[in-house]
Parts: sequence; C-alpha cells; structure tokens
Amino acid sequence: QGQLVESGGGLVQAGGSLRLTCAGSGSVFRGTAVAWHRQAPGKQRAFLASITSGGSTNYADSVKGRFTISRNNAKNTVYLQMNSLKPEDTAVYYCNVPAYNRWGQGTQVTVSS
Repeated sequence: QGQLVESGGGLVQAGGSLRLTCAGSGSVFRGTAVAWHRQAPGKQRAFLASITSGGSTNYADSVKGRFTISRNNAKNTVYLQMNSLKPEDTAVYYCNVPAYNRWGQGTQVTVSS
C-alpha cells in the first residue's frame, strides 16, 4: 500500500513555527484518514491530529488551536502546521495511516527555550 516519509522537522525557538510534511507513495492515502502522532523521550507515542479523506479534522487538546492538519490529495501529502511551539513539543513526529497500520520513520522536532 505504499510508504510514508515525514520531513520538515528541525530546531526552532519557543514561539516559532514549523510545517511537517508526510509524503505517501502509491495509493496509501487514497480514501482513508491520516494522522500525526509524536513521541517524546521517555514517553509513549501520543495522538495529535487526524484528517479524513473528505477533510474532517480532529485534534488532541494539547495542540488544539496551535496545530493545523491538512492534506493535498492530488499530491499525496499531508501537512502539520505547528505554531506557537513550546519546549514540551520536542519529540519525534510520525504520520500514520490507521487503516493499514502504516507508519513513517519520523522526523525530529526540537524546541529550545
């Protein structure tokens, strides 16, 4: 069903912004929801946001109002716009297709204080 590749992570100061991209190969995104998760050091992986094939979104309370998930079906990409970043947002960020239990390799986001 294809692979997922995340990009866009990096080092940013608190209050800054980053946009993560998840590129899907093949038909992995077709007609299905896609989600973003993150895993901070010493913590379990946590759900952040999801978007259905029709564009309906859902967010964890911890990121609601700061993060925005979107998708471009023509480009087989899903984005996570992250604003007002905090040091506690530091983690490895993963995209996921729940229908196929498919995960990307993750991209590191580090927010300095």
